[in-house]
Amino acid sequence: MQNKQNNHTEADKGQERKQKKGRIHVYSGDGKGKTTAATGLTFRAAARDWKIFFIQFLKSGNSAELKLLRKLDNVEVVSGQKIGKFTFLMSEEEKRTAFEEMQGRLEEAIARADEFDMIVLDEALGAISTGLIQEEVLLKFMQEKPDHLELVLTGRGPSEAIIAEADYHSEICMRKHPYVTEGLDARPGVEF
Repeated sequence: MQNKQNNHTEADKGQERKQKKGRIHVYSGDGKGKTTAATGLTFRAAARDWKIFFIQFLKSGNSAELKLLRKLDNVEVVSGQKIGKFTFLMSEEEKRTAFEEMQGRLEEAIARADEFDMIVLDEALGAISTGLIQEEVLLKFMQEKPDHLELVLTGRGPSEAIIAEADYHSEICMRKHPYVTEGLDARPGVEF
């Protein structure tokens, strides 16, 4: 006999989705843990059978949490990048290619927003500050997103306009980190 909580039909789930008011979360700051917070929220929502689109900007696609996220049937992950270097090291042509790729991810999220209960735009704020996505496009999405959609943004230095649109804004502040105090490189399983 099935548990009543797991016996929801697709119509029931659709009705619940319509009644839910989705919120906007921003995890920012110079501290470690922005992606970790977004990933934790993703796992929590996935355990409630939400359908999630987890998109990373400016990242290699090799971070450990992605291995588990990719195993979940209700989570779709897009990560990695064609040009794996910092924007200040890119040629103008490479910057154009990177912009097309990153802006394309944002536009895909916008186009497919009705399909998901949650969209995570990990390091979207960094993509704005490096000129690889357009802030005005993201702001318009924040203002016009489907009512049911939970939207999560991470990165450093959100503008006042982005903060104003957010329902949640958590700033993670680095007080001490072995990279700063000891020059310790990022460690697998801890930083990635």
